[in-house]
Amino acid sequence: MPEPSAPPTPPVPLAALLADATLGLRLIAGLPDARGEGAEGVAVHWVHTSEMADPYPYLLGGELLLTAGVQLTDAHADTYVRRVVEAGATALGFGVAPVYDTVPAGLVEACDRHGLPLLEIPPRTPFTTVARGVWRLMAEARHRELRRVTEAQQGLAAAAARPDPVPAVLRQLAVRLGGRAVLYAPDGAELHATGSDPAPGSRTALARLSRLVNPPHGTAADTVGGARLAAYALGGGQGLVLGVAAGRREAGDHTVTGVAVVLLSLLTAPHQGAAEAARSAALVRLLLGAAPTEAAPLLGPGPWSVVHGHGGDTPFAASALAAALGSALAETDGTTVRVLTDRPVTAQPGWALGVSAPAAPAALPEADAQAARALRRAEATRADLVHHHEPGPDALTALVPPEEAAAHARSRLAPLAGSPALTETLRTWLSLHGSWDRTAVALAVHRNTVRQRVARCATLLDADLDEADVRMELWFALRWL
Repeated sequence: MPEPSAPPTPPVPLAALLADATLGLRLIAGLPDARGEGAEGVAVHWVHTSEMADPYPYLLGGELLLTAGVQLTDAHADTYVRRVVEAGATALGFGVAPVYDTVPAGLVEACDRHGLPLLEIPPRTPFTTVARGVWRLMAEARHRELRRVTEAQQGLAAAAARPDPVPAVLRQLAVRLGGRAVLYAPDGAELHATGSDPAPGSRTALARLSRLVNPPHGTAADTVGGARLAAYALGGGQGLVLGVAAGRREAGDHTVTGVAVVLLSLLTAPHQGAAEAARSAALVRLLLGAAPTEAAPLLGPGPWSVVHGHGGDTPFAASALAAALGSALAETDGTTVRVLTDRPVTAQPGWALGVSAPAAPAALPEADAQAARALRRAEATRADLVHHHEPGPDALTALVPPEEAAAHARSRLAPLAGSPALTETLRTWLSLHGSWDRTAVALAVHRNTVRQRVARCATLLDADLDEADVRMELWFALRWL
């Protein structure tokens, strides 16, 4: 079964549920110590109630599955528990009464055999009360996580304002993670290090891990002796790598480290007057009416790609994406981040990215539209990264002279000329093979709106869109247009 997607709320340790006296839950099988030892390491992501004989198809993984055993028998217990474990459930809660007066012995033995924690739920505790207890603990954990992240951001920002900002940020990060933070040079030498090693051998392992990262992109992770190791390439083109080793895992660690990566990327970036002057000169030329073809050469040789991205959950999201892509040219409207880069673009964790074809300065507006369409396709197909691909020189479209192709496209699509929404809906719907749902996601509209627009296109174009030949003709017309 594929790994389940992590829910937006932090998990609840099973031990926290057992410690809630108002629930009266009792661990009776599935862990070495029935008193609850080891339950701290068992995480509950959500609660699900089912009286199905085989709940496997309805489980996502990470659940506390609740049942009263309506269809459970001793003969079926082992198969039932095995299927629950295969589905990835975290634990099983068995409600005593009204079906059984006690937890069936066969179920207890099966849970011990398969290592599935089994909780006895007393008659006085409805399943809804157990679910409400889990959601309450999740809300409390989320509140603690947000408070921790906020305090860490404030501490890191204050450290970045000190006279010795890089060592100060590293010290603050080591304290927040409860471990060690190191800034490595391109040759692997330690430039700055602070904090304590969380496990024997973690220092050597972290140095080795840092050499696996290829700046200015990429991350790497490992574990040694229970310590969690991670290495992050810093932006700015200096080839620097941040390494962190932590002995404990807490919610929000990734966000805290992400803030530190951005700050360190900014603090260690070369402050070259020539580069900054070139960017300023390009902006001034544009403001004074120069064409992009006159201003763009000041920024670099190109060609340029436009990147549109959705993702990131910190105030530094735009800067973090730009740094990861090796560019200082980025802007955001609060929802979509747009980056202009002359480097290859790779997928970034937590981001959905659409990338245009490489373009000369005069073609950047069209590249911007390509990136927007690629991002919509990435989100519709749940891909991390989608590149816009132009047809090659041997493509079928190259067989038709461009002037004739454009004239045919204008004539064929003339009934849609006054409605960009209909044209874009038809283009997206055809590109997604006629999928109503994926087109609705890509265009951020309801699927019924997509159906209505496509039906309107069929009427205006007097075309049967169920015919493959018609779809192909319209697709080429849209490309030629």
